[in-house]
Formats: sequence, structure tokens, C-alpha cells
Amino acid sequence: MSARVDAWIWAVRLTKTRSQAAAACRAGHVKVNGERAKPAQSVKPGDEVRIFHGGRERIVEVKELHAKRVGPPVAAEAYVDNSPPPPPREHVALAAVRDRGAGRPTKRERRELDELRGRGPR
Repeated sequence: MSARVDAWIWAVRLTKTRSQAAAACRAGHVKVNGERAKPAQSVKPGDEVRIFHGGRERIVEVKELHAKRVGPPVAAEAYVDNSPPPPPREHVALAAVRDRGAGRPTKRERRELDELRGRGPR
């Protein structure tokens, strides 16, 4: 027995919607057993699925197949999570915050914001 990788990713709640799961597959953010996966690719128990979603990589091993979305307790039992732990909160970049009503940022402030966000000079 097998299931579509996009449907399985959505069914076990690794993405919020099935269209997000399919888009991740098309963008090359999903790998099954080390190979890029198309949305219709089959997965079976024992396969390793890597998905880069939400700013981090999730590495899971398929234990059970589900074609329809299931509740969180059942979804947690459908795979073995081998993902590295998320970075601690203090290591996450701080978001730039402007005072409400401060108006549009100046060119200099925009450059500083871009540098903070890691975009750097263009």
C-alpha cells in the first residue's frame, strides 16, 4: 500500500494545507529517500521524507499511511521525527519594530532594516 507524498504530508499535519504540500514538492523542498519528490510520488512505510517548511527542515520516517487528514495525536504516531531540534529563541533574529505613527522609513532606515533582515546591499 502507498500514498501520495503531498497528501501524506498534509494528512499528518506537516503542512497546513494540501496545496502548500504540493507547492513544496514542486519547489523542490520535499525529498523522499534523498530524491526530489513530485506531488504524486508514492510513499510507503519505512521511507524517509525531508521537507523544508516554515524556515526549518523536518526529517521524518513514515510509519503509517493516511490519505485523509487525521487528528494531532494520530498524526504524531504516523511518523518518527528525526529532525534536529529548532534553534533556541535567543538565536532567532529579532524583528525590526517601528513605532506606530512614525511614518515611512527613510532610505537610511530601510537600508538598516534590510541589513538586519540579512538581505544586505543590492
